Amino acid sequence: MTPQPIAAVILAAGKGTRMKSRLPKVLHPIGGRAMLHHLLDTLDRLGMARQVLVVGAEGDRVAASVAERDVAVVRQEPQSGTAHAVAMALPTLADFAGDVLVVYGDTPLLRAETLGALVEARRADAAGIALLGFRPHDPGDYGRLVLDEAGRLARIVEARDANAAERAIGLCNSGVMVFDGVLLPRLIERIGNDNAKGEYYLTDAVAVAREMGRATVVVEASEDEVLGVNSRADLARAEAIFQRRMRAAAMASGVTLTAPDTVFFSYDTALDADVSVAPHVVFGPGVTVEGGARIGAFSHLEGATVKAGASVGPFARLRPGTVVGEDAKVGNFVEVKNAVLGTGAKASHLSYLGDAEIGAGANIGAGTITCNYDGFLKSRTEIGAGAFIGSNSALVAPVRIGAGAIVGAGSAIARDVPDDALALTRAPQVTRAGWAASFRARRAKAKAAKDKKE
Repeated sequence: MTPQPIAAVILAAGKGTRMKSRLPKVLHPIGGRAMLHHLLDTLDRLGMARQVLVVGAEGDRVAASVAERDVAVVRQEPQSGTAHAVAMALPTLADFAGDVLVVYGDTPLLRAETLGALVEARRADAAGIALLGFRPHDPGDYGRLVLDEAGRLARIVEARDANAAERAIGLCNSGVMVFDGVLLPRLIERIGNDNAKGEYYLTDAVAVAREMGRATVVVEASEDEVLGVNSRADLARAEAIFQRRMRAAAMASGVTLTAPDTVFFSYDTALDADVSVAPHVVFGPGVTVEGGARIGAFSHLEGATVKAGASVGPFARLRPGTVVGEDAKVGNFVEVKNAVLGTGAKASHLSYLGDAEIGAGANIGAGTITCNYDGFLKSRTEIGAGAFIGSNSALVAPVRIGAGAIVGAGSAIARDVPDDALALTRAPQVTRAGWAASFRARRAKAKAAKDKKE
């Protein structure tokens, strides 16, 4: 982008009644992140000089969600149309003379490259407005963009007002616009509300600009990119588009996805080249997987780091705070939470490891659990390098198993075990020769006697 500054006005005052939700529409998540914040992240990549978020009468939660961002918040009360919403933002931009980009908080899939091209198109043509158009598969109720002989926008015709020739136009209005910031206030003040709803529509700025001798240029985007989310069905479509993008980006960067359509990403999933992901894997927020690691089928990872060469799953669950060290293994039906497995450590089957530090090369037997919670507080378990924990063991935290120590299978360990020691808590085995056969004979005789009486 050239040095001339850009400001963004984000319209997020809509009630979102079609979502049928107590959660504000723009805070519904896609890939684990609120729609609004997907859009704000995109704007950040463009290097906005200023950002103004327009919220409605019940926009406290929306405003709170941007409290840690450099975003000014204004309220639109009452909500009298999109031009009125922009008018609410203008006092915040009173001394701003750059480009003003108007976008919508429920349009989360816009790309920074597209918005950058829109700004550059306005500047290159010295136009008053640049508008983002698209060609949907079904133009339906979208407003049509009628171009003049020079390829500039002559007018916008709403579908209900269009004649047959105009309805045949495939180029439609996305609503996303860039304005000459000096011109914008003059446009807004001339937009009227002589329409059925008595509202002030931002699209009327095109006709006003044309009357003032300022052209409007059009830049085209894909239909996917300008999808507006107004219902749960729209939200599902946006999620599907987001996932397709993430899968394509992962594979382009050198990640193997055996069955791409079955893998689901979070907005911040980071997979290095040569990571291999089997079918039906879900990545929640905060996951990093280093090169050469393998994620088995039907695994769920969130807030976890998997180091180079490690193996996870199938059917594993990694919860927040988990670090799986280089060449370590977390096997099937193993759940790990807030625990670190050192280099080469193994927990291959049917275990729960919570709030634990597991040393390099340690081996955790099947059925082992760390008893980390006493109903009030959580405590940590430390397992030293090279330790061997026998199957079906319970380690009652806080407890330390020393380096090289062995815990016998079926033990409940509540006290520290020194390095290289053996600890076990099993009762002595009792064997009674012939007892099982005698037991079966007695019980069979008793059953026969009962059956005879009946």
